[in-house]
Amino acid sequence: MSKKNLLGMTTEELKNFVQGLGEKPFRGKQLFKWVNRGVTDFEEMTDFSKALRAKLSTAAYVGSLEILNVQKDTKDGTRKFLFGLEDGNAIESVFMQYKYGNSLCVSSQVGCKMGCRFCATALDGFTRNLTAGEMLEQIYAAERETGKEINHIVVMGMGEPFDNYENLSKFLRLLHDPEGRNMSYRNMTVSTSGIIPAIEKFAIDFPQVNLAISLHRLDDAGRSAIMPVNDAYPVDDLLAAAGRYTEKTGRRITFEYTLIKGENDNNRDVEIMKDKLSGMLCHVNLIPLNKVDETGFDGSTRKRAEEIADRLTKAGVPATVRRELGSAIDGACGQLRAKNKSIY
Repeated sequence: MSKKNLLGMTTEELKNFVQGLGEKPFRGKQLFKWVNRGVTDFEEMTDFSKALRAKLSTAAYVGSLEILNVQKDTKDGTRKFLFGLEDGNAIESVFMQYKYGNSLCVSSQVGCKMGCRFCATALDGFTRNLTAGEMLEQIYAAERETGKEINHIVVMGMGEPFDNYENLSKFLRLLHDPEGRNMSYRNMTVSTSGIIPAIEKFAIDFPQVNLAISLHRLDDAGRSAIMPVNDAYPVDDLLAAAGRYTEKTGRRITFEYTLIKGENDNNRDVEIMKDKLSGMLCHVNLIPLNKVDETGFDGSTRKRAEEIADRLTKAGVPATVRRELGSAIDGACGQLRAKNKSIY
């Protein structure tokens, strides 16, 4: 019998698992609590008998990620983790410190299908979806390594989360479960490139989770040139879906806008933003592009970003320039990829 990875299983799934070992269902509830405290060694599960701990060690294990590399940005304490998966693939996650607490940028896929031209993750194409357990373990492994509690997560790492909706949903529910981490949905943010059917479903399934949409340009020709997803979900349809989302949930939506020098940071682009976003319950997060050599794009200056933020804000569209974290270790937005594959 092959061993079962318990991380990513619900309380009910763990109850069924322990019953298969001849144990009472309540042991599954206890096991859920231990697993979601980040405990990986059955010997540390002190409310289990020695016999049960031995039985669990024979039949199961907790988590499978291996830390292959950790890079630390000495300027701001940001850490980028390269995690090895059981099948030999690798993903990256980024630990960030803010005044309000510690946050982890979580990956949802190995690679990405979306093909955004300015993003490093897209360069290696798509390999597979991550399981809910693999998403959870990024948090627990980062906490063990840093010694700090993570109380916010942003699913903005490698991959398009809504292209992995089922596993994403299970991950969010497990993280929120009162018997586990009990993280507030309001401390979670999911970012999408604009998959409209999933946005509609997300508004129903997770009305309290924060939603961020990557816009990066607001005219169809320009957006399709850098974001192929726009061919399937044109920008005006996407903005209409965003409007329905805010109406249904009452929640402000964040629009991510990566500023690419000479590509989407000119005055015409600013005027289109002012026109199309005016009156929406939204916030625009301006992000000067973090350079990826292979894409051929350069980022706008921070001064230009601040000028655009000022113009949008004066026009009634709330906007700020994102604080830059992790750029010294290629850990900033658009820079994540499994770069160090030679390690394993």
